[in-house]
Amino acid sequence: MKKLIILLLAVVLLASCGNNQSKEDSSSKKVTLTAAGATFPMPFYNLAFKKYTKETGLLLTYGGIGSGGGIRSLKDQVVDFGATDAFLSDEDLKEMTFNAIHIPTCIGAVVIAYNLPGIDEIKLSDQLLEDIFMGKVTNWNDSKIKKANPDVELPDTKITVVHRSDGSGTTFIFSDYMSKISTEWNEQVGRGKSLQWPTGLGAKGNPGVAGTISQTEGAVGYIGSEYAFAQKISYALVQNQAGNYIKPTIESISASAQGAIPADTRVMLTNSSDPNAYPISGFTWVILYGEQAYNGRTKAQATETAKFLQWLISPEAQSVAQSVNYAPLPAKAVELSTEILKSITYEGQPLLN
Repeated sequence: MKKLIILLLAVVLLASCGNNQSKEDSSSKKVTLTAAGATFPMPFYNLAFKKYTKETGLLLTYGGIGSGGGIRSLKDQVVDFGATDAFLSDEDLKEMTFNAIHIPTCIGAVVIAYNLPGIDEIKLSDQLLEDIFMGKVTNWNDSKIKKANPDVELPDTKITVVHRSDGSGTTFIFSDYMSKISTEWNEQVGRGKSLQWPTGLGAKGNPGVAGTISQTEGAVGYIGSEYAFAQKISYALVQNQAGNYIKPTIESISASAQGAIPADTRVMLTNSSDPNAYPISGFTWVILYGEQAYNGRTKAQATETAKFLQWLISPEAQSVAQSVNYAPLPAKAVELSTEILKSITYEGQPLLN
């Protein structure tokens, strides 16, 4: 009888070990990652997330709630990582209760989109951008616009400026550019994710601004280039620092990133001195906790986060970005991001080799 009891205990223990092992396996298979933030890179993220899920089985979800929302969501520990087109400043980082790291994922353009039926192309100089977005030029047939576009039949149509109503990295990129080219803008409006606008209508997200422009004859506003391409909204050639009027293309967007990139990758690419650069271009970043053991996160969650971000900067993922008209990361940015990813830890131990 004693031998029988010992045998039964052994069977139970083995079954228990098997069950525990199956639970662990099941748990690892159920890891999901949630992210939220910028709408600027959303077309790229939607495709990349879907591709990664198909290849690995890992479920990823992304909510386009604006860069400000992405930063708040990460701070509140309700997402695995946030997404922003506006890097955290030194002052922002001091206010954080954690070590926030930045991983650039691609380069995009902010285009000046407009709705003027029958007009496929116009040129906008620094001065015209200042005058239009400060509300000083209010009609499309203004003499200043005519002077820059002598071969275009401009209509006697009121200009309706459309801008973001939510905290937005796209606004940050646009206002950073405007602050560099216009002293008046810099002093009166400045740079930020949310602004006190001198004129115009507000709309939520890049989709909201794109939709308002497409539905409003005479409208003009700033949106991520992919939204203009997808909705076939016309956009302006913008004068760069060298005086050239540049169309946003993969090549001209890439040219904006030819300068130096700091080790933490926090740099604005606007108003590049490269004569071929489209001047309103910028990185978009994923931000996350450098130490991943927080708020009950498992090591499996932390590991899958690091592995996914490692893939997101790989040539395979960058080709997805290029397929939807974002410029791929330059080699230097990939090199720096790889080193940053290696610094991510769980309970002090690196997650990637």
